[in-house]
Amino acid sequence: MPELPEVETVRQGIELYLVNQKITSVIIRQPNLRWPVPLSLSTELTDQIVFAVQRRGKYLLLACTKGTVIIHLGMSGTLRVLPVNKPPEKHDHIDIILSSNYCLRYRDPRRFGTILWTTEDPLFHLLLKNLGVEPLASKFNGAYLFQKSRVRKTIVKNFLMNNQIVVGIGNIYANEILFQTGIHPRMPARKISLSYYEKLVKNSKIILSNAIKAGGTTLKDFHTIDGSLGYFTQQLKVYGRKEQPCLVCSSSIMYERIHQRASYYCDKCQSMSNI
Repeated sequence: MPELPEVETVRQGIELYLVNQKITSVIIRQPNLRWPVPLSLSTELTDQIVFAVQRRGKYLLLACTKGTVIIHLGMSGTLRVLPVNKPPEKHDHIDIILSSNYCLRYRDPRRFGTILWTTEDPLFHLLLKNLGVEPLASKFNGAYLFQKSRVRKTIVKNFLMNNQIVVGIGNIYANEILFQTGIHPRMPARKISLSYYEKLVKNSKIILSNAIKAGGTTLKDFHTIDGSLGYFTQQLKVYGRKEQPCLVCSSSIMYERIHQRASYYCDKCQSMSNI
């Protein structure tokens, strides 16, 4: 599933083509996504102007004249900006046609994504209203995590991936952030000190920012809007490196499934006794 850097990469890419463009029509080939695409979407969007492309967590928000399109890419969804006359391929489910003779094309082989429409404030939509802070925002800081963790009985990796605490940090980046901070993924969140949470926040911002600059991490399905690959994979320190030497201490990288998620860590650099 695309994580925050991948979604932000897509947002930046489509923004260049969508802002201040009129939507001339919408083609819905397959409405049955995770939730059904509103049948009124074509009528609602036609002749509206896109005035902003925003992101909240892993959701993309196309702010239009009379409402907002809410998009989630799910497990395998992608958005491409293409010439309007380019024939659709299998799994190309929705086209938003622009007055520039380009279209925003949504492709989703697994159909776990979401395209919805609201005329209300999207931040109060059922899917968005309970989301936590943005990890690149100033509100995401060590004191915030320290305070939130005091009443939690979960392990730190699950705590960091809880979208009601902080949005958009998925499995890949959680592994990398914890390694960079020297925290074992099974460490109880409430036993981590304020100073370590301050380091964790600092590393989160650095890693996520670098991933955005690199165009995201290409694993399986993710490509940028022009079909090119994200290159943050080349900077991964632990994820996908099972039994390879740690880049810091040369110990073998450990792998295990923690709560159904692939977890990679260095047992020496991230020892439970370090904190």
